[in-house]
Amino acid sequence: PVLKYHLLPRTKGFTTAVQCLRGTVTAVYDVTLNFRGNKNPSLLGILYGKKYEADMCVRRFPLEEIPLDEKEAAQWLHKLYQEKDALQEIYNQKGVFPGQQFKPTRRPWTLLNFLFWATLLLSPLFSFVLGVFASGSPLLILTFLGFVGAASFGVRRLIGVTEIEKGSSYGNQEFKKKE
Repeated sequence: PVLKYHLLPRTKGFTTAVQCLRGTVTAVYDVTLNFRGNKNPSLLGILYGKKYEADMCVRRFPLEEIPLDEKEAAQWLHKLYQEKDALQEIYNQKGVFPGQQFKPTRRPWTLLNFLFWATLLLSPLFSFVLGVFASGSPLLILTFLGFVGAASFGVRRLIGVTEIEKGSSYGNQEFKKKE
């Protein structure tokens, strides 16, 4: 089948995984994630504080619905990917997935959990930084600031390599048509 938005699924891996998971798990979940405004989020964008809004479509398929036969399971997976492609087309046209919309409420426990771990793990770092500046040694302070600057530059360069624009065009049919 020709898919417009997805690569062809790896049926052999899927059918093998399903055979191994029977009796262990009860369902397979299909998740489709889109970002509003056709934004391509990146780790660097998140570090810079860019805001991304995502829509997610989650579907649950009981394992009993997936055929036991390898060829039938592969056909089932291809059909699922055709449905995913149709879902993507609807999202591109309307900006929302079909079906019931659900927005989870914010919970304070997520923030409290983050604050607990951030305090626990970052307190030794803050103690070290305070010690460096309390020492009053210009050489130590400049060395520390140079290290922080070099580390920040290095991390940003490494993250920049993962940008989608710098990625491979393997499997991209539109790119192949342009050549």
